[in-house]
This record gives sequence, structure tokens and C-alpha cells, in this order.
Amino acid sequence: MFDDNDIKIFGEKKAPKTEESQNLPKEKIEKAREIGKSVAEIYIADYKSQKAENLADTEFLAQRILLLSFTATAGFEEYINDDALAGFAQKSFLDTVRSESVDLYKASSDMGAFSFYYLAFRRDNDIERRIGQTFAMLCSHDGDPIFQELGEALFCWFFSKVKAIVAENLDII
Repeated sequence: MFDDNDIKIFGEKKAPKTEESQNLPKEKIEKAREIGKSVAEIYIADYKSQKAENLADTEFLAQRILLLSFTATAGFEEYINDDALAGFAQKSFLDTVRSESVDLYKASSDMGAFSFYYLAFRRDNDIERRIGQTFAMLCSHDGDPIFQELGEALFCWFFSKVKAIVAENLDII
């Protein structure tokens, strides 16, 4: 039989601040939080717009939410050159989404889907195409060129939004 004695359950206590984040200037941390909030506002507006259109394909909407959430995370990691600041931006993004809609927040973080997207993103070539293929697969339209192109376009669009928001604040970050 299995023995669960080596499994550790972690409580609600927050992890202590790392030395790296303690040494960051407060203005940089605040700027990273503003970046996360700005990206979240675009994300939320897109969600509301898509929801208002009453899309018949709820699976498509769910996968769109996940793809854009992943893209925000990947964008923070890609364009903010400090891991701690990227973490502050990501936390601010999620906090802003959660304060707007708990349901959207919950729908934004399917780790299974994120794993598939990270596999596509971590490859060195054809990232956009691979993201599009992953999107089509997760929408249950594996191999469908229309869904692949749509996933690719969504990724490119939102990735460029994240890049632009980070670039606007690059003097601080």
C-alpha cells in the first residue's frame, strides 16, 4: 500500500519575501503592478466583449480565456527582464481579474492547458504556429486550420499588447 507520511500539506501562511524582491526599489515594484493591472484591464474588456456576443461555442470562449491568460503570463516572463518584477506583474494581473470576477479568475488558470501552451512556447521555432495548433487541439478542433489560425492570431494580438504595455514602462522596469 501507499504511505502518505511523506506528503506535506502547506497552510495559508504566506511565503516570506525573497531577498531579491526585498532589494527592489518600491517604484519598480509599483510599476510592475501597474503593468499587470493594465494587461488585466484589456483581458477583462475582451472577456466582457466576447461574453456579450453570446458565443454559442462555450468551449471556444473557455479556451480563449485560457490562451489570453497564458499569453499574459508568457509576456511578463518574456518582456520584463527581472523575474521578481515579472512575478509582481503576474500577481497584479491575477488580483485584478479576481477582483473583477471570481468566475473569470477561476476560468483563467487551468494548469493542464497552461502545460500544453508552455510546451509549445518553450520550443525555439514556430512558436505562434505551435500555440495555434495547441489552441485548436484544446478547442477539440485538432488539425482544423481555421482554429489554428485563430489561436495564432489571438496569441500574437495579446502578446503584442503585453509587449507594448511593458515597453511604455521600460524606463522604470
